[in-house]
Amino acid sequence: MDSYGFLADSYDQLTADVPYEKWADYLERQFRRWAVPGRTVLDLACGTGSLTAELARRGYEMIGVDQSADMLSVAAEKCRGLSDQPPIFLQQPMEKLDLYGTVDACVCCLDSVNYVTRPAALERAFQRVHLFLNPGGLFVFDVKTPEALAAADGQVFLDETEDTYCVWRGEYAPKRRVLSYGMDLFRLQGDGSWRRGQEVHREFAYTLEELEEFLCRAGFVQVRQWGCLKLCAPRPGEERVFLTARKGT
Repeated sequence: MDSYGFLADSYDQLTADVPYEKWADYLERQFRRWAVPGRTVLDLACGTGSLTAELARRGYEMIGVDQSADMLSVAAEKCRGLSDQPPIFLQQPMEKLDLYGTVDACVCCLDSVNYVTRPAALERAFQRVHLFLNPGGLFVFDVKTPEALAAADGQVFLDETEDTYCVWRGEYAPKRRVLSYGMDLFRLQGDGSWRRGQEVHREFAYTLEELEEFLCRAGFVQVRQWGCLKLCAPRPGEERVFLTARKGT
């Protein structure tokens, strides 16, 4: 069972509660705080491109990268005719990031970092981001904490729209530090029947200390931790934490 194959066409409906405008507001605050040197931004693991589109509407030159062709297809259609310079989309895994040039900032949102379930691959991804950032460029990403992933063990979650029904179950393996959740989706067809699809998603429980070490080894400087969508340190027990790191000038 693949991830984000059958789900791609229903992803936006099932995540309609994600406040992408607030996420873009937050990213812009970080850009201003760190004086990002330009307006070319890489949206790494961009998914269906909702955040890519929001930043493009604000005048940023966007590049969206994702390893799912199905998600990128939705993203490209969403951003068609959006601006005079529409986003460029590339199908690549994070650890094999290969751009045509450099960017001023890279964002990686909605716990996409957790989806890289091999630490060595994530460290390579950080190295590739560092390589393609301009001097003084900023890397911003969020991560679900190990406590948040462990808390999903045994939980059953339901999402429902007019034409989609989704149920997923979490199973956390402490020794492997991996949360696996099987997803069953039912989508209403034009003839009134329902089509079933199944996917498996996995997220790795990285500690904040590990992530900071990976960033420093990749060459980043001024590594900082932030509360969820806040410009202050994370509070104890916070389930989602942001990190920023700069490329030296």
